[in-house]
Amino acid sequence: MNDTLLLDPVRVLRGPGHSVQLGAVLIHQGVLVGFDNEARQQALGLGIKASPAPDQLVAPCLVDPHSILETPFSGDQETAVSLRHCAAAGGYGQIGLLPRSSSWRDCPERLQGFSLEQDQTATVRLHLWGGFSRGGKADELAPHGDLLEHGAIGLADDDAVVPTPLLERGLLLGEMGGCPVLVAPRDPALQGEGLVREGVETLRAGWPADPITSETVPLSQLLLLHQRHPERQLRLMNLSTAAAVQQLSGCEFPPLSSVSWWHLLTDRSMLASSDPGWRVCPSLGGPDDREQLIQAVQQRTITAVSVHAVPLDAEDMLLPGDQRPAGLSGHHVVLAALWNALVRPGRWTTEDLWQALSFGPSALIDQPPEQLEQGSRRWLLFDPDQRWSISSNTPGAPRAANIPWLGRELQGRVVACGLNC
Repeated sequence: MNDTLLLDPVRVLRGPGHSVQLGAVLIHQGVLVGFDNEARQQALGLGIKASPAPDQLVAPCLVDPHSILETPFSGDQETAVSLRHCAAAGGYGQIGLLPRSSSWRDCPERLQGFSLEQDQTATVRLHLWGGFSRGGKADELAPHGDLLEHGAIGLADDDAVVPTPLLERGLLLGEMGGCPVLVAPRDPALQGEGLVREGVETLRAGWPADPITSETVPLSQLLLLHQRHPERQLRLMNLSTAAAVQQLSGCEFPPLSSVSWWHLLTDRSMLASSDPGWRVCPSLGGPDDREQLIQAVQQRTITAVSVHAVPLDAEDMLLPGDQRPAGLSGHHVVLAALWNALVRPGRWTTEDLWQALSFGPSALIDQPPEQLEQGSRRWLLFDPDQRWSISSNTPGAPRAANIPWLGRELQGRVVACGLNC
């Protein structure tokens, strides 16, 4: 991008509560310096000609409420630096990192160590969830007050439910105050060896079935705790079934919740057994699950769409599917994929998509919503018509080997943003 650029006309979404408007934006060295007539006057004074971009969109950065980064500072796998580059390429200005790491983030020293290693000049913000239990083993509480005092945005464990007695004990002690407590409604004991939700396609493919009850039973317990402890900010991570949506819809005041982007795009009827995209956690469901999740996000029954990236290396990907760790990576793919699936066909508006990918996730992690402001670098420029092929060598691609849809052409791309990595 040129040092100074006047986009006029261009579509502009200022922030939550605003609608997309056709206007003008002036950008200087990555900083958004003016809107509309003020931008035009400044550009005139600088002798800058307008660059028409009527089909492109200037909008606030996206927010990923939870992903995993196990080796943040060294090695050939994904690191904080490479993750920031991938995030910026996809327009993500904030990522919440779950406690799972080579050093589980369950004590203040591990939070401080991470903070000291971070590049303080980077505008892609990496937030840390502190461990709810020590080591993520769900048998002893971590020091919640100390974690929050040293910068944790909230408390979480891994991708399974914390046992009810320990969870309730933590809520009763209340060291977390009003901070978010993120819990995944998934019971590994009920899931067993299941890899895909039970259904006709699962039987035909010979996949081990994951019963719906592995989500609905723990979700029922979590909703009861939410009702018993309204003073706490219980959050639900990665809902995945139509039955869970029904349970959530039945609550008068449901907790804030998330769904993985992949569960809005794919179901068990759409993937071959050789496709790496079916090995995710929680398990993929059927077409009705996907449809109900899409509607729940649009109706704001579900608050946020997560990326929930879980970087895997090439060695992991050589393992048989049932032995490979579950997860996908690819922040740079999410916006274009959801735009094509939901906005382009007219199912969602642009405002719906930004609520799901930016404003809702900000609420889930209890952060101020992203918005366009003069003097800020927190903006992205999205071209819905630019075509590109997904590749591990694509600029901004993660180091991870588990990027979905490798080789597929996508339409729509973040072509510029003010974020530095």
